[in-house]
Amino acid sequence: MSKSARVVEHFARRLQVQERLTCQVADWLDHEVQPKGVGVVLVAEHSCMSLRGVQKAGSTTVTSALRGLVREDSRTRQEFLAATGVDRGLGARRA
Repeated sequence: MSKSARVVEHFARRLQVQERLTCQVADWLDHEVQPKGVGVVLVAEHSCMSLRGVQKAGSTTVTSALRGLVREDSRTRQEFLAATGVDRGLGARRA
């Protein structure tokens, strides 16, 4: 688990959109760890939302990427999404 932050940090250094970052982390975990399933939920506050434009501090965007059993098995998917809070209307975009 301690390496999760490093993986996110590695991919986050590139200029990109949050949806792609979420997928890159999920794909890396799927390839390197080779689990039966992977679920990644990324919650981020974007400075463009809080510093300019609508200037809404605390606005977050939630994205998720599901692979393997987490995507295919509805019970596993529901359990994962419930544990992460995504099923409570956080507005996740799934990839």
